[in-house]
Amino acid sequence: MEFKDYYAILGVKPSDDLKAIKTAYRRLARKYHPDVSTESNAEEQFKLVAEAYEVLKDDERRAEYDQLLQHRNDPNFGRQTQHGHGNAHSAEDFSDIFSSMFGEHARAQQHRQRRQGMRGQDIEMEVAIFLEETQAEQTRTIRYSLPVYNAFGMVEQEIPKTLNVKIPAGVGDGERIRLKGQGAPGTDGGANGDLYLIIRIAPHPLFDIVGHNLEIVLPVTPWEAALGAKVPVPTLKDSILLTIPAGSQTGQRLRIKGKGLVGKKETGDLYAVIKVMMPPKPDEKSAALWQQLAEAQKTFDPRKEWSKQNG
Repeated sequence: MEFKDYYAILGVKPSDDLKAIKTAYRRLARKYHPDVSTESNAEEQFKLVAEAYEVLKDDERRAEYDQLLQHRNDPNFGRQTQHGHGNAHSAEDFSDIFSSMFGEHARAQQHRQRRQGMRGQDIEMEVAIFLEETQAEQTRTIRYSLPVYNAFGMVEQEIPKTLNVKIPAGVGDGERIRLKGQGAPGTDGGANGDLYLIIRIAPHPLFDIVGHNLEIVLPVTPWEAALGAKVPVPTLKDSILLTIPAGSQTGQRLRIKGKGLVGKKETGDLYAVIKVMMPPKPDEKSAALWQQLAEAQKTFDPRKEWSKQNG
């Protein structure tokens, strides 16, 4: 199996943290989304970016992949070793690890013996959609290829096929939609395999998905946080005015009911996570006003918990 440098695909370094990896994934996923990208290989690049992120976002998978990355230039990389000792890896080792990462071990078994009435192979393909598109049923035209096997179980040719499919409202990232009988044809009267559509939701520049809920970082000024205010907050469909309570703190979560993702049973909520933003370096007049505020609030100590722990 070909080794893929997932760090290079995302344009990050192996030392980068999850935040940097997530930022790179969001940027590239938007760039290569098949619905908006003008790149000739957008669909292929979108799948590569999603594949890389699936591994690197998970600590356990990333550690396993980093081990492969470390040994990829070993002389035994990619070929069977004759003696099962030392740190050498066989081609089967790497193939098994990559297969386990993506759950493709069963799909990788393409060399089958022909027998009477054998069911056709299942096919999986990814379908990229925007977050906004999960709110209502979508109709998509998909194109894929059906493999045709010879008597030795090898792919002899591929037949293109086009389907108009419905993507139901409320689908989640990674959800599988089964289309019965739309996979590879069976042999000697065997049933056709199935087609599975794997939903991939492109990352949104504003919203994070948490189950059926959404989160958005809400920047506020110090005076809005201190005095309270009404500020506009975008949702997936419109913009609303949200009341910021007086004395709000960074990290405080404000719930906006029913403005999350449409689910099959219920609609989630939107949570605005407050982030107090300081203005740039003050001029002389602003500095004087900040000094007045400091004098008025001189009894306030944001680090008083430190003194309790050291006392």
